[in-house]
Amino acid sequence: MDRVKLLAARYRAAADRPYFATALYALSIVPSSRVPTMGVDAHWRCYVSPAFVDATPVEELAAVWIHEVAHLLRDHHARAGRLPPADQRDRLRVNVAQDCEINDDLLADRLPLPAGRMEPRLFGLAPGRLFEEYVPLLPPHEHPLDCGSGAHGRPSPWEIGEGAPMVGPVEAESLRRHTAEAMRAHRRSRGTLPKGWERWAEQVLEPVVDWRRVLTGAVREAVAWAGGAVDYTYRRPSRRSAAMRGVVLPSLRRPLPRVAIVVDTSGSMGDDELAAALAEVTGVLREVGVHGNRVTVLACDADVHAVSRVTSAEQVTLAGGGGTDMRVGVTAALAARDRPNVVIVLTDGHTPWPDEPAACRLIAALIGSGAPPPPGWVETVSVGVVSAGRVSG
Repeated sequence: MDRVKLLAARYRAAADRPYFATALYALSIVPSSRVPTMGVDAHWRCYVSPAFVDATPVEELAAVWIHEVAHLLRDHHARAGRLPPADQRDRLRVNVAQDCEINDDLLADRLPLPAGRMEPRLFGLAPGRLFEEYVPLLPPHEHPLDCGSGAHGRPSPWEIGEGAPMVGPVEAESLRRHTAEAMRAHRRSRGTLPKGWERWAEQVLEPVVDWRRVLTGAVREAVAWAGGAVDYTYRRPSRRSAAMRGVVLPSLRRPLPRVAIVVDTSGSMGDDELAAALAEVTGVLREVGVHGNRVTVLACDADVHAVSRVTSAEQVTLAGGGGTDMRVGVTAALAARDRPNVVIVLTDGHTPWPDEPAACRLIAALIGSGAPPPPGWVETVSVGVVSAGRVSG
């Protein structure tokens, strides 16, 4: 293999786009005649075809270097592992979608990618999307391109188990953050960076909070607080009563917490959005051990339209469509005979709130962006965007 040419191409890529330099030089080179062009595994080893190096100009090789390291910087192999199983098995289609995500940014940066590159316009798709959005829009593919398990997450035949330096997960995350910081500094000094890389860098440096984890933590804490409360009851006399002749002492009881979910069904909330968000919340409740008839759901706009005890989100009736006043739902929840210990309000936030703290733990799960904040005493979780039955934080 013409190693001098290959290293010259990497040097050119690092010199022209210095924010990629650290990541590029972290890649270990593994020559292989079995790899069609170049590819990477999840351990930051770059497999290179000697024939491809011989046939490709230095400037195009430099662009391929950046393309391959982009798979690793964008953590494509881990993201591919979160796709539905059927999509994961079609690794070539996943690879094409990932190439579309990367190449539109590289082309916008005027990098001379080799012929045969995959890009969104070839499939009539809009640029600037994540590969997870492209996958269901692409037909099955049969082509020789394979960027390796560092892209689609499935081991390729030409990958080795041992024998070359590897980058571990902690170091990989450090490389991503270093690259993002270098991109931010470059943009501030020169102002030239493709939009896709700008968004990626901002997300790495200011990651979106996993709202499911935050909501789970808030609900778990509230349920633990409610479950830890004790009260006296005469239904089962205290065992100490036997020692007190003529006196019946009450025993202590630890009640199982009850949860009410007030769902905003006003005109600004779509049924699909609500169903998806509600399914997430009921899943959280099952995870913390609250299920069965201990969960009540109230559909509310400016009035309460439906109240139901549920064991799954599919049993909920989402009626309404008028104005918005979640105070009505909270009041109705607290007026129930089986008073809840925890009230969760699913809303876009465009609602008045009670003037004073409720006599229970109140959690507001705000759906969508731009929601006005509730009072400071309300525990708040930002759910993010809900669409087409899929929730993303």
